Amino acid sequence: MDTALTEVWHDARQDGYSGIEVMEGTAPGADRMCGDWAKARFEQGVGHLPVEADWEGPCAETCPPGHRKTRRDGTEYCPLAGHRRNQNMVDHRPLIALAFQVGDSTGTADCLHRLTKAGIPTRRWAA
Repeated sequence: MDTALTEVWHDARQDGYSGIEVMEGTAPGADRMCGDWAKARFEQGVGHLPVEADWEGPCAETCPPGHRKTRRDGTEYCPLAGHRRNQNMVDHRPLIALAFQVGDSTGTADCLHRLTKAGIPTRRWAA
């Protein structure tokens, strides 16, 4: 992951950009590791934009009635919040996206589908 991020950062500098901004979905694993990578390089011109899913918040108008789920601790959440977060990241129109697919992660698969549909160039790695 470090190599992939460093390569994109280097490519951006070679293309005349003063830095890059790492946008990530705050999920455990690759998202958080990318965020940590960006924060460690803030002084060198790397920005960080965490985009959180609002799991406990109100559902979108497009959510079907009665679809909320209940966690073991009794709190309810919207199972589509991650999809809305993914669309929010795509709506930012990044110049390039990096995807680190771990197993059969449905969240990553959803984001990849949205990136492809939006025509955003994406580099993929199996993690």
